Amino acid sequence: EPSTNLPAANTTIYNSEFHPVFILNNITGQLPPDKLAMIWQKGSCRFTNNGFFAFGTVMRALTGRTYLVVSEDKPDYTKLIKLRNILMVSFLISMAAIATGGWFYAGQALKPVSHIVNEVDHILPTDLSRRLQSDQQKDELSHLIDTFNRLLDRIEHAFQMQKNFISNVSHELKNPLAAMNAQIQLALNKPRTTEVYSNVLHSLHEDVQGIIDTSEKLLQLARVHSEAEKIVFSTVRLDELLYQTKENLLKLNPNYTARITLDDLPEQEEMLCVKGNEPLLRAAMLNLFDNGCKFSPDHTVHVNLSVTAHGQVQIYVKNRSEHIPDSDLKRIFEPFFRSSVHARQKGSGIGLSLVGSILNLHHSKIEFCAQKDLEACFLVTFPVFNA
Repeated sequence: EPSTNLPAANTTIYNSEFHPVFILNNITGQLPPDKLAMIWQKGSCRFTNNGFFAFGTVMRALTGRTYLVVSEDKPDYTKLIKLRNILMVSFLISMAAIATGGWFYAGQALKPVSHIVNEVDHILPTDLSRRLQSDQQKDELSHLIDTFNRLLDRIEHAFQMQKNFISNVSHELKNPLAAMNAQIQLALNKPRTTEVYSNVLHSLHEDVQGIIDTSEKLLQLARVHSEAEKIVFSTVRLDELLYQTKENLLKLNPNYTARITLDDLPEQEEMLCVKGNEPLLRAAMLNLFDNGCKFSPDHTVHVNLSVTAHGQVQIYVKNRSEHIPDSDLKRIFEPFFRSSVHARQKGSGIGLSLVGSILNLHHSKIEFCAQKDLEACFLVTFPVFNA
C-alpha cells in the first residue's frame, strides 16, 4: 500500500495486453479496461478517474514494443487562488491609478474650458466690447474661442443697431411731431384767416404723411428681419412688376416720371420670372423709383430691364444726381443714414435699407454703379429662375 507521504501524482505504464509494467505512486489503482481501450484506440486522450484528472497516450519503445502511459494527478488550486488574488489586487490598483490619472488629466484638459466659461460670465450686456483671449494655437479650443468672439461681434453689432434704431426712430418721430405741435400752437395763439388755417392743415398733412410713410417702412423692415421664415414666395414676373410699380408711383406722386425700357427680351417668359414675395418686391422697387425721382432735379427715373447670357435678370435704376462722396456710398444701405448731398430733401433714411433687406431675403443683390455725368445708378441682379 502506498505511503501517504508520497505526492498525489500517479504514473502507470501498461503493455499492449493492458498489464501494468511500471507503477509510480499508484493511489487510484489500475485503470479499468474500457478506459485503457479508449486510450489505445484514440492514441491519446484526457479523462477523469476517481476524482483525478488523467492523461493517457500510446508510446513506442526503442525495442519496438508499444506501451500505454497514464499520468494522474489532482490539480493544485492554491496557485490559481493566489494568481486570482494577485490579479484582483492588480486590477484594483490599476483602476485606482487610472481613475486618479484620469481625474488629474481631465482637470488639466478642462482647465482652459473653465477659464473660457469664467471669461464669458464676465461679459455683460453693458460692455460687449470684451473678447476672449486666444493663445493662437491651431487646436479645438482656439477654434472655439474664435467662434465665441465672432458670435460676440454679431451680438455687439445687433445691440448697436438696436440702439441706433431706437435713437433714430425717436429722432425721426420727434422732429415732425415737434413741428406739428409748434404749428398747432401758433395757429391757436390767435384767430387766423382761412388761408392761414388752410396752409397749416396742408403742412400738418405733409408731416402726418411723412410719419405714416416712416411707420410703414419700419413695419416692413421689422417684418423682413423677424418674420422671414413666414413670408410666402411665389412666381413673380418682373416686367409686369415694374409697370405696376410705376402706376403706384404716379398715384402717390403725379409730378414724378418713370421711363421703363426692356432690352432684348427672351422668347421664354419664364426667364423674366423670379421666386419671391410680390408685395415685398414691389415695395423695394417703389422705394428705388421714389428715391430716384425725389433726388433728381427733373423728378425722373430711368429703369432698364435685361436678361444676361447666364439667365440672370438685371434691373438698372438711373437718375440725375449730384456727386455722392465715397464715404457716404459705403453707408447708403444703413438704416436712417442720409448722405450730406440729400440732407435738404425730406426723408427717413430707411428706404434703401429696406430695399437691401428685401433683396437679400430673395437671394438677390443691389449695388451702386459708378457715378458719371452727374448720374446715379443702382443695379439689381436676380438669380436664375428655377420653376
